[in-house]
Amino acid sequence: MHIPDGFLSTPVWSTLDLASLPAIGWVARRAHQDAARMDLGDRRIPLMGVMGAFVFAAQMINFPIPLGTSAHLVGGALMTIVLGPAAASVVMTAILVIQAFVFQDGGVLALGANVINMALIGVLAGYIPYRLWRSHWRSAAIFLAGMLSVLVAGCFALSELALSGVPMPGRLICISLGLFLAAALMEGAITLAAVRAIERLKPAAAAEPEAQPAGSRLIGAIAIAAVLLTTFGILWASAAPENLEHVAAQFGITAHAPVWMHAPLADYEWQGSASLWFRRASAGLAGLALIYGICALTGKLLTRQRSA
Repeated sequence: MHIPDGFLSTPVWSTLDLASLPAIGWVARRAHQDAARMDLGDRRIPLMGVMGAFVFAAQMINFPIPLGTSAHLVGGALMTIVLGPAAASVVMTAILVIQAFVFQDGGVLALGANVINMALIGVLAGYIPYRLWRSHWRSAAIFLAGMLSVLVAGCFALSELALSGVPMPGRLICISLGLFLAAALMEGAITLAAVRAIERLKPAAAAEPEAQPAGSRLIGAIAIAAVLLTTFGILWASAAPENLEHVAAQFGITAHAPVWMHAPLADYEWQGSASLWFRRASAGLAGLALIYGICALTGKLLTRQRSA
């Protein structure tokens, strides 16, 4: 789902970069307003950190979908349900920034496009069905939230490729939409399973989890799941190209990092002579710690703004 550098034209990525800045500023302001309204304060900070770490870990694990391609959990809908839409957008933005600069996953120049697609549009697309139907058809609302968050974000990414001059014949569009639909169905199923697991750990969160303070049991369980995914999930991760890479390859478009860019943990692994599993697992664990720290610090800053 991440758009690498080299896929979008300069007018498209630069416009989206500029548009993303005020949008994220507004979302951050809304996040601390929500914290004030629900009077949650510092009790939400650890949950923001572990949810960010869990989604980061899940995004490392690609699962196969048709036509020799792969996809991974995006997590926008899951975080929307657990944290609320504004906080989810802030945490997703932090994840995307770290992935681009530290792991070379998603373009630095295309960062604004990825933020808009995944942290803003994707979160909003997941929040709307959940908000509308959670009271009467909760399971369906959660599944649809996960599904639409990926499908709508994917459609925006395809539109940005088209605006960048990438030729989009009808057959390729149909194939691309089919691949995004397959990934969206998996996202919906994983989101529903994850939310149900969270509700079993904290039954009081079933009605409105984003308005509930997180307990140590829930935070610990999410943290353990993130560590296990990072340590062992990579053993079963698919090496097939992701949807957007598959689409771009049909027209000879290849991703490339800017010449000045050198990500210290590119491709989610340390450099060295150790085994591939060790290089990837240790890099992933370092990423977990970094994501947790950034997301927790962001939550702390939002709480300070609210208290000021």
